[in-house]
Amino acid sequence: MPIALDEIFPCCYDKLEPRQRRDFAQIITKVEEFPRALQEIGMQDIPAYLPDLARLELARHRCHCSRVNMQTPSAERCVNPSLNLLEVEWENLPALLENPEVEPLRGNEFILLWQRPRDRSCRMGIAAADDLLALKLVAEDLDVTEVAAAQNKAVGVLDRAIEKAVTKGLILEPESRLHRHMEHFPAPDETPERFLKADAFTLQWHITQRCDLNCRHCYDRSDQQDVSYPQGVAVLEQMRTFCRTHHVAGQVSFSGGNPFLNPSFISLYRAAVERNLTPAILGNPVSETQLEQILKIEKPVFYQVSLEGLEQHNDYIRGRGNYQSVLQFLNVLKRLDIYSMVMLTLTRDNLDQVLPLAEVLRNRVDLFTYNRLSMVGQGAALQGAESVDYATFVRDYMAACRENPIMAMKDNLINIERSRQGLDLFGGCTGFGCGAAFNFVSVLPSGEVHACRKFPSPVGNIYTSSLDDIYFGDKARAYRRGSAACDGCSLRAVCGGCPAVIHGHGLDPSAVKDPACFFAE
Repeated sequence: MPIALDEIFPCCYDKLEPRQRRDFAQIITKVEEFPRALQEIGMQDIPAYLPDLARLELARHRCHCSRVNMQTPSAERCVNPSLNLLEVEWENLPALLENPEVEPLRGNEFILLWQRPRDRSCRMGIAAADDLLALKLVAEDLDVTEVAAAQNKAVGVLDRAIEKAVTKGLILEPESRLHRHMEHFPAPDETPERFLKADAFTLQWHITQRCDLNCRHCYDRSDQQDVSYPQGVAVLEQMRTFCRTHHVAGQVSFSGGNPFLNPSFISLYRAAVERNLTPAILGNPVSETQLEQILKIEKPVFYQVSLEGLEQHNDYIRGRGNYQSVLQFLNVLKRLDIYSMVMLTLTRDNLDQVLPLAEVLRNRVDLFTYNRLSMVGQGAALQGAESVDYATFVRDYMAACRENPIMAMKDNLINIERSRQGLDLFGGCTGFGCGAAFNFVSVLPSGEVHACRKFPSPVGNIYTSSLDDIYFGDKARAYRRGSAACDGCSLRAVCGGCPAVIHGHGLDPSAVKDPACFFAE
């Protein structure tokens, strides 16, 4: 049976005369022979790049037909077994396959062809230097830290190259090891996997207690020494190791106090970026000059500031002039193209100001949302919303979200109303309901690690224990489990209420339901 060369090598066939096509059809018995025949015969009247083009088309055909096992590796990263690295002596050949008007040029190129693991579709692209580096590191099982030192590069540069190769599908990554297992987290059997497995882990890092504000709901005004640069680097090394070991992306959210008041902040920010840890900032308004310092290193994934309502109430909580200062700062963030977030702490006194504030912020901020008050520290003098009032507020907030694109849903209890309305559930506070000690932890300047910063929830100290030991310790596991009062609830995986709110009412977060819960199955 004749080989359908025109189906496997359509672009090459288009460059041949009818007579040449007939000649090749008579002598070719295997598809592998066609590129070699073009090279050996060396016809004067065919393009010189045609042998390499034929090799590329053959590689593409094999990629489409490949049925290699692409099972997710269980322990270590590996090169995609469908990957083919093709070295050619002509540039622009992949573009020529898409557009016959493209003119190839003399020049060596490496072309990658592979099947994407998700859907086994064939992909093709020119190998970038980072692609080749990542493939070499994984294929030869090289020590990334040693290679980075030898090349005088930050280790995060190599980590990022591997991460990009994983995203493309060139490298296969084991599944995240941060997984909620039913014996420790009694969620319903039908809970979707996306609510049980974390692909990223966040360190909310309070590098100083110093603050230029004195908010009436502040959780902690204790006096602690700033994180020093050597201490900070040790923490970041632990964070990088933890994320690599458990196959998750890492984010460091710098906070305080005001993180800019730590003299080592800029150096620590750079150190995080150098370890491929995505930086974010939870802070107060600062000068444009200070923002430019961090932009020279890397733009934060977001910069979060706070407002507590309209001007009079906000300034009562956060200090005179803060409202206008934040609005002006949001303009600076927009001008510098930094993603901006505004967080509000919801209390009994500002329920009726949330939606008006959202309208003020409509064109000023990228995202606006709220957390409910934890009556801890100075916040113990304020009052949270009553359950009945909060249920009404949630309905109004959800309706406003449909009209105002900056408004985001965060509080776990919103899923109660979404369930009642027959809407899809969302991930709640952290994408996993309460993610305390699951996909994030908080670290104080003293090194004390807490499941959540909003209430005392110590699980260890990162200066004396490894993050890995702390995370898998009994104390952290207990916070991950959440309240036994929520066992059996259909919303378990995306809710669990707020343990900080429960604690603020003087109740046990491991045994009692959130006082504001209004769910009735």
